[in-house]
Amino acid sequence: MDRGRTDFPGSGPAAVAIAAPGRGDGFWAGAPSAALDDDGTILLAYRVRTGHDGIDANAIARSSDGERFTTVAWLEQEQFGAKHVERPALIRTDAGWRLYVCCATPGSKHWWIGCLEADDPAGFAAAEVRPVFRGDERTGVKDPLVVRDGGGWRAWICCHPLDIPDAEDRMSTAYATSADGLDWTVHGTALSGRPGAWDARGARLTGFLPDGRATYDGRATAEENWFERTGLARATGDGSRLEALGDAPVADLRYLEVLTLPDGRFRLYYEARLPDGSHELRTALWQP
Repeated sequence: MDRGRTDFPGSGPAAVAIAAPGRGDGFWAGAPSAALDDDGTILLAYRVRTGHDGIDANAIARSSDGERFTTVAWLEQEQFGAKHVERPALIRTDAGWRLYVCCATPGSKHWWIGCLEADDPAGFAAAEVRPVFRGDERTGVKDPLVVRDGGGWRAWICCHPLDIPDAEDRMSTAYATSADGLDWTVHGTALSGRPGAWDARGARLTGFLPDGRATYDGRATAEENWFERTGLARATGDGSRLEALGDAPVADLRYLEVLTLPDGRFRLYYEARLPDGSHELRTALWQP
């Protein structure tokens, strides 16, 4: 890992946007998704976990400066009938807001992704969830990266194979498209780990840099689960497939989110590991 680089997100000074909810393994704040509101404030959706056997929640918070946040909605796992929740995806629509949530099926290692809609983000607390990526008995799906642009909707979904007991941490990224963001067509694997490399156990796409490169989380072994680091990838062909760049991660962080600001700079949000095993959500301004 090239720790001397100062041009890559996460290598410079950062502020704590959301503190870890406790001390020790599994006390996490992170997995962020950010969006700008019409008034210029930043809305941040993120995951909170209070220990591996504790309460999970997705929170929605608002900030005028990008660093200090006020919670506007708090969505605990019971709202979705889930054992756990993970990274949400927050998207502005013509009619309001949409939140994609990932939910662990109780009593199994299966995950599915649902969608909430609301006129205002505070309304997510009372919204009903609609399944949009169900997975199946062979695959759990979670951690969606969703993009809405002139060509419709695109998504990159983290897929976990369920065929080998106790090896469900393996992961790859699938690519999907949709006309409305609700009914999706999955086009197969977009990015996967490389045997013998630092990302051999899998690759989870997390975002895109302004130069078009993608960022992804990876790890080498099952023992490194929850210790993912960030690598770079680039699109190939028609853009539905990606290839990893380099033979090492570029930052010791995970779930990197890059938000474009009106002044042309970028606001970064990411999950960082602390020495006691807890995770905090950090932010920094970045100008590549």
